[in-house]
Amino acid sequence: MRSDAVKKGFERVPNRSLFKALGLTDEEIDRPLIGVVCAKSEIVPGHMWLDKIADAVKRGILMAGGTPIEIPAIGVCDGIAMGHVGMKYSLVTRELIADSVECMALAHALDGLVLIPNCDKIVPGMLMGACRINLPTVVCSGGPMLAGRMNGHKTSLSSTFEAVGKFNSGKIDEKELKEWENNSCPGCGSCSGMYTANSMNCMCEVLGIALPGNGTIPAVYAARIRNAKYSGMAIMDMVKKNIKIRDILTEKAFRNALTMDMALGCSTNTMLHLPAIAHEAGVHIDLDIANEISSHTPNLCHLAPAGPTYMEDLNEAGGVPAVMKELSKINALELDLPTVTGKTIRENIEFAFNKNPEIIRTIDNPYSKIGGIAVLKGNLALNGCVVKRGAVAPEMLKHTGPAKCYNSEEEAIAAIDGGKINKGDVVVIRYEGPKGGPGMREMLAPTSRIAGMGLDKDCALITDGRFSGATRGASIGHVSPEAAEGGLIGLVKDGDLIEIDIIGCTINLKVSEEEIAKRKAEFQMPKKEVTGYLKRYAKLVTSASTGAVFKD
Repeated sequence: MRSDAVKKGFERVPNRSLFKALGLTDEEIDRPLIGVVCAKSEIVPGHMWLDKIADAVKRGILMAGGTPIEIPAIGVCDGIAMGHVGMKYSLVTRELIADSVECMALAHALDGLVLIPNCDKIVPGMLMGACRINLPTVVCSGGPMLAGRMNGHKTSLSSTFEAVGKFNSGKIDEKELKEWENNSCPGCGSCSGMYTANSMNCMCEVLGIALPGNGTIPAVYAARIRNAKYSGMAIMDMVKKNIKIRDILTEKAFRNALTMDMALGCSTNTMLHLPAIAHEAGVHIDLDIANEISSHTPNLCHLAPAGPTYMEDLNEAGGVPAVMKELSKINALELDLPTVTGKTIRENIEFAFNKNPEIIRTIDNPYSKIGGIAVLKGNLALNGCVVKRGAVAPEMLKHTGPAKCYNSEEEAIAAIDGGKINKGDVVVIRYEGPKGGPGMREMLAPTSRIAGMGLDKDCALITDGRFSGATRGASIGHVSPEAAEGGLIGLVKDGDLIEIDIIGCTINLKVSEEEIAKRKAEFQMPKKEVTGYLKRYAKLVTSASTGAVFKD
């Protein structure tokens, strides 16, 4: 066992004495030491009850003959951080979490890991750290929040952002706005739509690094506790068989994840996190692979914000295994791959079936014959940009309009709230990329305000930053190269025509090469004062097109 390095032999008396100080017995010390990495906190609704998940995981480990060692991880709530300087500190924590997992596991010679995240950057951050050290690893998330209720309909966090837009445009009054505030998020769990957190938790299930149900069982269900106990048992089986995380996270597994990404209509942020996790696992995937897979993968689900259904509905319809079973009918997935259950994917989904074809469309009746995410390229994004195609209104799949340019999210929000955005406009928000932000902020506030004002079928938004998984409409993010690296998005001027073809996967600035050359010659990069961790991050981070990983 790896932990023998800190507990075997006479020379390890000092080490064992410290384990004894923790209250561990000789019998516990002799067993495999399993790190239970828990991101429990009292600031993230998705993490509020993770201590209960950790307790269940530890029981599973104990039942299977291991010794659980709980260690902490940080996490930012993207919803609370949204719309102000706090969002600069969201994506950047992914690297901090990865570093901390690596440091804690290696410093204490742990034999295996159970990762307990739930929200956004925490899931990929933990996986990236685990991939570096290549231990037996299981992911066990905390589960999604139940949908809220408003006026007899289900709702979620994204609706509250859109409610602000409705209020600003006079469509609702302050009393109704308060009702949205009070009723949209009914309790703990990751936000209830197919946003980034739930997308990544579903991806863990598809990759085979989490048990079936990891992505969809609601946080408050008893099944979530049982899933956690089984996760604790599963890690012990992996340790005994010496099955490591990189044995599971192969190139074929990532292709499966990208395929399911398209079928489920996941957050565009998966296009940032899957390449980053793959990078740490020694696997190369890029945006071109995503488009190739999307071209022959049908979009089967329209969960919020793309449609009126939520994670609890997907769970009741059969969950991720049922969607995988549908895709298996057209041989879209590699099924003979190992998973943390000790079985192959084929075996895991053998008895799965689609219980509700209105929630999970059948192969014969997809929402579209191509995937829910598209990567666009053109002179405005030479290295690509990303849009959640499944959440775009049909009339916006092709659009040409005049640019309205803003050098920060705050400038754009002020313009939107001030009534300066008109039908047909293409809102350009730049200097919000990984390096230029720094931190590549999610921008749910401007997209939701536009949707709330009823302009989501008339206006597009383009940014070198990110859009939330809760964003809908023609919201195109991850523009690479970003403005801070000399990308053309930094040279766009008000009134320039931008041509968007989401079906054809192209995006172009309709300005002559001569004019572009003239602008480049006259261009001066805006200065931005950056201090602390953000300053270090900006120096190390790479492009969004490479997953915004640090330079090797």
